[in-house]
Amino acid sequence: QVQLVESGGGLVQPGGSLRLSCAASERFFTFYAMAWYRQAPGKERELVAFVSRTGGYTNYEDSVKGRFTISRDNAKNTVYLQMNSLKPEDTAVYYCNRGTYGSGGYSPSIHWGQGTQVTVSS
Repeated sequence: QVQLVESGGGLVQPGGSLRLSCAASERFFTFYAMAWYRQAPGKERELVAFVSRTGGYTNYEDSVKGRFTISRDNAKNTVYLQMNSLKPEDTAVYYCNRGTYGSGGYSPSIHWGQGTQVTVSS
């Protein structure tokens, strides 16, 4: 049974930074791409960023390009999301997901973490 545990969320002022972590309890962590999604109140869950199995390829949703950085440490079975220059519209619950990617983009699996709340407010 795959478990994904997110951490690192919190309350931050606009312009601030947070680093989210997602620890996976799985021996096959390196077999999968990993992604961060977010869901704001009243909105659908959206893909924020994903990273390839080796970490050599990353992709970002347009509104976070240049501000967010996704990375992974395969030795620790952990994926990160460094978020800088945060804006109020980044407020959401952030989830990590393991999946695959190909010519059609990222395909999520059914495996989700419990989420971590990020609130950007003065």
